[in-house]
Amino acid sequence: MKRLPVWYLPHGGGPWNALADSSGDAEGYAALAAWLAGFGAAALASGARSILAISAHWEEPKPTVHFGARPGMLYDYGGFPEHTYHLKWPAPGDPALASRVAELLSAAGFKTGSEFLRGYDHGIFVPLMVAFPEPKLPLAQLSLVRGLDPVLHYDIGRALAPLRDEGVLVVGSGMSYHNLRVFFSGDPAVAEVSDAFDAWLAKSVAIADPGRRREALVNWMTAPNALECHPRSEHLLPLHIVAGAAGSDAGRAAFKGRLMGAAISAFVFGD
Repeated sequence: MKRLPVWYLPHGGGPWNALADSSGDAEGYAALAAWLAGFGAAALASGARSILAISAHWEEPKPTVHFGARPGMLYDYGGFPEHTYHLKWPAPGDPALASRVAELLSAAGFKTGSEFLRGYDHGIFVPLMVAFPEPKLPLAQLSLVRGLDPVLHYDIGRALAPLRDEGVLVVGSGMSYHNLRVFFSGDPAVAEVSDAFDAWLAKSVAIADPGRRREALVNWMTAPNALECHPRSEHLLPLHIVAGAAGSDAGRAAFKGRLMGAAISAFVFGD
């Protein structure tokens, strides 16, 4: 079947999709919602049969695969209105895909973990319930690895590349800008700071030579304003897994927008 592209999505702040005021930036979130809806329609049209999702909000000591058949919801946020703790997105799990993910990682030399009870965190259900309001595609989850080594996560992605030829849509969910202290401060400097890093990301994912692309991304801390945009890299590393799974396919910015003044992007490889 057709080789599927791989995607890195910005998932925004908290349960923005369920808030009437769109978390303080109605215009920015409306643009993100419209793009996510288009992404979902394109994904369904591509012939994808299942989804492997990597969320910035799940870290384990080793790459851990969720094997649950009917995951629940994990409301991993606080301070939001009561109705945001009753959101439902009943996408079925995919134990068969989970087994395949574990098999590929083990073949590449990774020791993996198994998990059965974890629900969908907001890094998964918030963007994907906008993209897929009727959750027909089964979904397996893969964790990040504590320590947040970019080389390790890129190599995890490389091991997962065969999934693209097996009808699996590989999706990393994070944020290309994630400094919450500044994000909610209203500091106008966030635009200039995030613009420089976002431009570097777009240039780096588009490098045609896969070796040079890998070198650039695993050395992300040398980018302009890198640590100002990512004091901690858990929201960036889903991109490394996706870029590793892309193999020789270069990436491009599929969406460019702003949230609370910060530049945010989605990236696709191999479309």
